[in-house]
Formats: sequence, structure tokens, C-alpha cells
Amino acid sequence: MTVHLVGAGPGDPELITVRGLELVRACDVLVADALVAQELVDEAPDDALVISRRGMTQEAVTRLLVAYGAAGLDVVRLKGGDPFVFGRGGEETLALAEAGIDFEVVPGVSSIAAVPASALIPVTHRGVSDRVTIASGHGADDGEPDYASLAAAGGTLVLFMGLERLDRLCAGLVRAGLPASTPAAVVSRGTLPDQESVSGCLDDLPDLAEGLASPALVVVGDVVAIGAQITSATANASPAAV
Repeated sequence: MTVHLVGAGPGDPELITVRGLELVRACDVLVADALVAQELVDEAPDDALVISRRGMTQEAVTRLLVAYGAAGLDVVRLKGGDPFVFGRGGEETLALAEAGIDFEVVPGVSSIAAVPASALIPVTHRGVSDRVTIASGHGADDGEPDYASLAAAGGTLVLFMGLERLDRLCAGLVRAGLPASTPAAVVSRGTLPDQESVSGCLDDLPDLAEGLASPALVVVGDVVAIGAQITSATANASPAAV
């Protein structure tokens, strides 16, 4: 009996790993993030205890995992994306380890590359970008990100949780030295049927993204222009060429 921290993937329920789905189907207790697809939650056994993380503090979630794990139950903590990429999996595994409870981390398909890919944006491209920097749109203690470091990083920036403060993010990157003409995109609800994406430059991205829904990912860098080329070429290709 153990606690499994399982990554559910970027949104599309079919993008969970085989191992992750097996664990969901065999668990005694399922503690699921609010953004996890209901189709995956429904895969839990009929007699499993299913708990939504919605409205719960992180401390309360951690206490549940420790309590049910200590009771000898098979517990699945189902997280959006990957447990260790802005998923607070580190906090939960530390608590479990300190309590002497066995645990397993089952990686998930992270939104880092999957969500841009769903909008045909490659996060790396030969001769264009050989590195990817990921960051939260919220800095430490809910402050501002380190714009200077992000602007100096080069390559591609992938920013999580930035839609609600997109105007501040774009302005901060420009103040830190990125040209206002830097290609940038927002992908909303990536990999889901209602996915939407917009692309442009840093200075006009907030206006372009107005009305998009969360969760959303912000991608900044010349790879966004490559994505636009791919989209255009795909649209203009004949059926035989495709």
C-alpha cells in the first residue's frame, strides 16, 4: 500500500500515461485536482473514495495523503500536468517521507512542451532556440517574476499561470530588455476540444488574448514565428501534400 503522485497530463484525458491510468483504476482513495478531466476521475473504482482538491488548502491535502497513506490504503493524488512542475509534488513527497509513508511519483506529460505543441509551436528549433526557460507568472510570495533574468535567458520562455497578469508580464519583459516586437503567444486550454490560441508580439499580446480562458500558457520567443509558419504551411497545403 502506498501513495502515488500521478501526473494526469496537460488536459486531454488520453494523454495520461499507461501507468498512471492503471493506478487510478486500482486505487482505494483518489484525491484529484479540480482541473483534471472528469473522464479520468470516473476511471476510479466504484467503491473508491473520490475527493476533489477544489477549495482545499495545500496543508489540508497533505494531511489527507498522510492520513490515508498511514491507514494502509492505496492512494492516488491525481495532478494536472506533472507532479513536479508547478504541482507542489515536492511538498507532498517531503511530508510523506517525513511521516515514513511509502510513495511513488508517476510523471505526467507536462504542459511545458505539450501545450505549445498543440498549437503547433515547437519550444526548440534548430538555429532558432536551443534552450527553454520555464517560470511562473507569479514571483516568490505572489510578487513579480525576475524579469531581468527571464529577459536575459535567451531561447524560449514558457510562462505558467500568467494570463491574469499578462499585461504586467509583457510590460515587465520589455522593460527588462526584450524587444516589444518579440514573437509571443498565449495558448488557452491546450490539448482540449475548446483550445484557443493567439500570437503576435509582446506589445500587442495582452489585447489579442483578451477574453481567453484559463488555464493558459504564455510562450515568448522566435519559435512562435516558426509556429506561425507551420500553421500557414499546413493551411495552404493540398490534401495530397498532407
